[in-house]
Order: sequence, then structure tokens, then C-alpha cells
Amino acid sequence: MRWVAICTVLIFPLLALGDDPGMPPSIQDVKKQHEARFFKMAGVVSVGIGLDSESNPAIIVGLDRNHPETESSIPATLEGYPVVVQTIGSIRAQ
Repeated sequence: MRWVAICTVLIFPLLALGDDPGMPPSIQDVKKQHEARFFKMAGVVSVGIGLDSESNPAIIVGLDRNHPETESSIPATLEGYPVVVQTIGSIRAQ
């Protein structure tokens, strides 16, 4: 009987460590889920995580130059996180 009680106390908390469907996704998960779609858009050269103008965590989409069509197709938020579009120029490997 003591063995069952010990196993119950040790095992049930471990089972609760799985993904909680009630928890919102992390900003890293949201970025990872959507970055491939952004990279297919004209002019997108980077997708990262940073801060918006109010210092809130945000997904940052970098463009090589002004692309009005791309900018208008990028949502203002993704799953509750703000999306900030910045023109950063071309990126070259060194």
C-alpha cells in the first residue's frame, strides 16, 4: 500500500508536465510557426523576436526595402503578440 502511495505522489505530477491546452503558445512557438510564411513574401529578409515601441515582446519582420504589398499583408498581431515591420536593408553573409 505504501508503494502505491509513493508512486502516486511521484508519477502524477510528472504526467501534468505535458502541454497544457489552456496555455497560450510562447512567442518563440508563434514565430517558429509563422516564419516560413513570412520568408515567402517579397522583401522579407529576417524574422526575429524583439520589443515593440511600448517594450512588449514582439515578432519583428525585417524587409530589405519598402514593399507596400508585403507590409499590408503582414498582420498587426499573431496569436496575441504584436508584429513589427522594419526596413533593415539587405543581409549578406560575411
